[in-house]
Amino acid sequence: MNETNNKKSSLKDFLLSTIIDPVLWYTALIMAALMYHYSDWEETEVHAAFYSLLWGTVTLVAGWLLFRVFDFMQKHHLLGSLAYIAVSLLIGSGVRKVINKGGINYPISWGLWFLTPQDSMNYNKWYAFAFFLLFMMFMASVIYYFTKVRYRIFMNFLIFIIPFAIYGKEYEKMPTIYIILLSVGYVLLMVYYRQLKDDEKTIFVGRRKSWRTIAVYAAIFAVISAIVPKPAVEADRTILENLISAEELTTRLDAMLNVFRNVSNGDQFRDRSRNRLVYEAVASEPLRIKTATRSTYNFVNDEWNIQDIDDSYYSTSKGTPFDIGSKMGLADAFLEAARLDSGFATKYGLTKYIDEGLVEPKVNHVVFYLMNGLIGLPQGTDMAPVPQGAIVLTDCSVQNKTARLLGGTVYSVNTPFPSNARFEFDYSSNTFFYSPRNREFIDCLDKFDYKQLLNDTYEVLSRELGPNSGSDKVRLYNYFKVDYECYDEYLEYLLDYGNRKRIKDLSDQITKDCESEYDKALALESYFYNNDYTYDLTFDTSGKNAEDFIFVTKTGVCYEYATSMVLLARAAGIPARYCEGYNMSDRLEKGNMPNTNYGISLQDSHGFPELYLRGYGWLSFEPTITDNIITKKKQTSSTDLLSRAGMIMLVGSLIALLFALVYPWLSHRYFILRSRKRQPADVVKAIIHRICKVYDIDEANTSREVSDFVHESTGADISFTAELFDRSEYGGENVNIHEKEKALSEYITAYDAFRESRKRRRITNR
Repeated sequence: MNETNNKKSSLKDFLLSTIIDPVLWYTALIMAALMYHYSDWEETEVHAAFYSLLWGTVTLVAGWLLFRVFDFMQKHHLLGSLAYIAVSLLIGSGVRKVINKGGINYPISWGLWFLTPQDSMNYNKWYAFAFFLLFMMFMASVIYYFTKVRYRIFMNFLIFIIPFAIYGKEYEKMPTIYIILLSVGYVLLMVYYRQLKDDEKTIFVGRRKSWRTIAVYAAIFAVISAIVPKPAVEADRTILENLISAEELTTRLDAMLNVFRNVSNGDQFRDRSRNRLVYEAVASEPLRIKTATRSTYNFVNDEWNIQDIDDSYYSTSKGTPFDIGSKMGLADAFLEAARLDSGFATKYGLTKYIDEGLVEPKVNHVVFYLMNGLIGLPQGTDMAPVPQGAIVLTDCSVQNKTARLLGGTVYSVNTPFPSNARFEFDYSSNTFFYSPRNREFIDCLDKFDYKQLLNDTYEVLSRELGPNSGSDKVRLYNYFKVDYECYDEYLEYLLDYGNRKRIKDLSDQITKDCESEYDKALALESYFYNNDYTYDLTFDTSGKNAEDFIFVTKTGVCYEYATSMVLLARAAGIPARYCEGYNMSDRLEKGNMPNTNYGISLQDSHGFPELYLRGYGWLSFEPTITDNIITKKKQTSSTDLLSRAGMIMLVGSLIALLFALVYPWLSHRYFILRSRKRQPADVVKAIIHRICKVYDIDEANTSREVSDFVHESTGADISFTAELFDRSEYGGENVNIHEKEKALSEYITAYDAFRESRKRRRITNR
């Protein structure tokens, strides 16, 4: 009976002692913190907390079973190792099956999923389960080993920071309660196993010996990081970049999509390492897209600033279609006035154009899809992507209240366009000035007082055109009316070039032989192509401005080129403004949205000038030279850097381990060779110190105690050397050459005996 009760009591004590194991609870706490991050964030935070606690509970149960396997390994090295391998294979097989199930109808692999911020993707419970299995096995193994088997405070610290590293890489803050619990748990666990459990079951190793274990751990890590395949995201980073939504990149995306930034300094055009998709489009040709305009340049800060002439409304609408421009700019309005009033036609020499008209550019259609929603960003944009030559916003997936701003952009008034918005535009191709007849028409108007021309045209159109004139004629009238009312502001704000004499002199020199404003614009545009300017993403523009770019550095990006052409055009008497948007030129083989054939990414962000040409209105130009682009040296991917670091660590660790293996023998041989040349008394003293180091004996012991310890440990006899040391060190006796040789002989015997004893100990431990 007593035996039965003892068995029950023993089982109860065993279960209690193992269940309340602090190492097990610390492992469960770390896994709970990790799984909080890998929760379904479509649900509430309460759901995420419950989810993490559930996984922590599962870790307690599964970890308890794993710890029993580890205990078995402690007692039965061979069988325990086989059991550990079997458990590892079983978990590895389960991980493979779970990952395969999670990959069904999911667009990315598990490895890429793990590297990608979780808040930018749809939740995948199978991938999260695979992460749990892998990390539970890893955490349980290393925490158990570095506390219960070989105490290593440094290695436990590395384990402790793993959850913080995973949260940190995604700009996510770990819940405060987990920070406190992990920190307190780590400190208490380290104190407990270092200070309060100092018994025969725990092995403590001095600092001098601990480096060997750390070196082995580093070597294993190096092999894994160097050999295990990692996701290759070098050639096409579209998937990864489209999924990442870290705070820095999100801010930059907002800056590019939304107009109401008071200042622009061109920094967004210098970083081309990101390739996040912003829009996809269905179009028949490459396009230049405008999202913002700036009118005031600050030479001191090298910045463009918004004025009322950029962001004031001139028309608003609830729904589509929404008029933006006219098919031939202002030329439509002047030609229509000539047709409506013969006196106007005669006054301005337009009679011959009434019947034959002008060569109209082709009207095309483009569809833009905003990609924010597809890549996991909840926010949309305030601004529609307006193509050059836009005539009308024919359709939008959401009928927001929209405004056409004076800068020629389209703004969502009350709420941003949603993150998956669709925009459709009719626009005229940029071919108006290709026609000699059209250029002749503009040149004809340029001979007259332009302000008077605007007044006369407005009077005719206001008198003759009514609400029943047809949509095209109403559109050209409305477009003309805006420019007519704003022309004085163009002259006030858009001719300012800072009164820089060098800019004025250069502008005059470039345009001196030009007969029309269009010719002047072309001359200014081509100036940068013909005068050794360089496009360089890496060039430091700190402390420089557009004047420095034009006359000194001649090196920059689109911001410097566009700014410089705007200032030169203003100095030539042509109103001009700085614009931001995108150059759409990258074709897609297959897009994410129906029939899309162009992609627009952050790399396509662009700054360009718009000039107001009398007789036509606003027209954009391209002074930026991109034929010989100087970019940053190819950015090595993080996976390549990891592999290289792993190889370096591998080579370094192998060298260190090889040195560790041969160092005792080399040190031994060097000591003998050096002793041959030293004085006998010095050699005897060095032998005693050397034996203390080899046998790990505290040098506070007497020479006799050292001799006894060596004899008890290995059976080697160094009593003669110990006696010789006392006579020499404390008695002041001289040591002759023969006594030196005998002492060396005893040292060699003691060293060999120590090596043999270590070999026998290793064999016994197996």
